[in-house]
Amino acid sequence: MKKIVAAFDYAEISYESILKVGIIVWKKKPTNEEYQNTFEVLIDFSKTHQVDNFLSDIRNQGVVSPETRKWFETVMIPKAIDHGLKRAATIFDGNVFKKYYINMIIQATNKFGMPLKLFNTEEEAFVWFKSFIK
Repeated sequence: MKKIVAAFDYAEISYESILKVGIIVWKKKPTNEEYQNTFEVLIDFSKTHQVDNFLSDIRNQGVVSPETRKWFETVMIPKAIDHGLKRAATIFDGNVFKKYYINMIIQATNKFGMPLKLFNTEEEAFVWFKSFIK
């Protein structure tokens, strides 16, 4: 069952408790500050709720700046792993600019040994998350 954690005009953060998934659905291109704030809200939430999985729907996110991507790679990924994150998935529409961004993020998550997969729908990502339930 999904619970809304926070809603902004640029993103919605929710939590699916059965699969322990923190979800960010981007509604439009965020500023660098909005981007960082969204992830910080989810990290704060993970202090009181187990978040094993992360799903980001970036279809409406727009292009992320190199500085923001670098912050995500060097600050947010390690912080999320420290808070128990085990795997991540991205819903992606195949846009060539986003593909570059995603490839950079995949390289970063690989450095930390955290799997990141791309999907077309939330349902496909949830099937993948379910495959880890023993």
